[in-house]
Amino acid sequence: MGCTCSKPVINMPSKGVQIFTYIGVPGVSIELSVPKQTVKVDQVNQFWSGSLEVDLRAITGFLNTKGRFTFKVFRNGAQLTEQWVEVNALTGDASGGTMDTIANTPSIFAGDAVITYGLYEAGPGHDVLPNRHQCYITVTFNHADWMRAVAPPGSPQENKPFGRLVLPSAHDVGMNSMENSDKVLQKVGGAIVGTMIRNDRILKEITDAVSGPAINLIAPNIIYSLAITQKDSLETMLAIGARYFEYRPAHCHAAIIPTGALPDRLYFQHAAIPGMPYDAFLRGVVSFLLAHPTEIIVVQLRWDGVPAECKRPDDNEQRQYLDEALRAANGQLVVGGLDDMRQSTIGQLRANKKRLIVMVNVDSLSTYTDEGNATLNGDSIVAAFPRLLTPDNERGKAFINIQCQATATNIPKAVAYSVLEASTTTSCILSTKGVCDSKTLPWCRDNVLRTCGTEQVVVMMNDFIDGATADVAVQLSKQRLDK
Repeated sequence: MGCTCSKPVINMPSKGVQIFTYIGVPGVSIELSVPKQTVKVDQVNQFWSGSLEVDLRAITGFLNTKGRFTFKVFRNGAQLTEQWVEVNALTGDASGGTMDTIANTPSIFAGDAVITYGLYEAGPGHDVLPNRHQCYITVTFNHADWMRAVAPPGSPQENKPFGRLVLPSAHDVGMNSMENSDKVLQKVGGAIVGTMIRNDRILKEITDAVSGPAINLIAPNIIYSLAITQKDSLETMLAIGARYFEYRPAHCHAAIIPTGALPDRLYFQHAAIPGMPYDAFLRGVVSFLLAHPTEIIVVQLRWDGVPAECKRPDDNEQRQYLDEALRAANGQLVVGGLDDMRQSTIGQLRANKKRLIVMVNVDSLSTYTDEGNATLNGDSIVAAFPRLLTPDNERGKAFINIQCQATATNIPKAVAYSVLEASTTTSCILSTKGVCDSKTLPWCRDNVLRTCGTEQVVVMMNDFIDGATADVAVQLSKQRLDK
């Protein structure tokens, strides 16, 4: 009697790529491909997500286990860019190509459009972190002059209160580069990392897995995973549309200054990790405002989480830095304050040259909570929005800050895995970008008018500032100005 047994099913190895897209420019399409599979996305003003599988069965070549994940952006049939990375179907690694490091994914300007994108490498996947690579892509108009577009000089909209605007914001704007942290590590060595990050929970999670000397070797990866929240230059962030910044200017930690690793001046401080110099930030803001005479930028100085060993500037030092930056304006700019922001129309701020608003530790309503934003999928952030954005909570506040970014750095296991399995694309901050934006940004688009009214400035803050965040804020600004 013959055997009736069925043949066993053999599951070939594969690796998934989760993709999140947003298109804000008519005529644009995004082509996504892996071996033997291509998907085209062309819906305008829609948040799309989907996944592709790099399957070993679809990869050609004897003993070849790598397949290319590629995205191409077209506008009216003309290709604007092509970006790719090699994905190993067996190991899960993503390497080589044009997206092999975070630093290699700067925003791309193509005519009046801007393409923002990023790739998180999941590797084989670890516990709480995603097991699929994460890629986000947005294509929107260049918003370097978006305030002129929504409130043209001489228009009725210009005579509306500045408080009607919704301002895109780059969270921790000063942490867009490892340049100054690297200088400290090169001078002092990795032993200083504990002093810089000041987070015992995360250090314990890492030291439980590796020895002290090994921590010294991976110190740059620890800082990268904890602190780098942006990847574009300030000029690019402003052109994408960012108009509100929280800045924490302070001198370097008292243990760092004597080493001479960095000049003793004010830097953006993330805990005690030095980022962008404050004078460079102010010069960049002033330069942008001079080149874009209808735009208005709001800056708030605050020192959340900055240790006492990082000396804060007093009023006189703050003024000196501002005066130095404003010399280039030759009288064309005047610094405004909280009252100007709350009481003036857009036109009045322009006419009075008060297009740089600087505030210090003002009382605003923020949607951030340690519990709600410590998420890897964004669900708890969205769930908290309607609980926090109420008339009672908003009453009397200087403005409303909707924080769209997750704080995966408050999940020690997530940080530990992203550090210990580190490559140049494994930041746990980046791992949450696409999935959180696909939930928080549509919520803002559909609910800000209802939950925030029209009388207070609304800020939409995000990591790795992108075109979709800016696009939603600009559209909401138009709607609020029309009310």
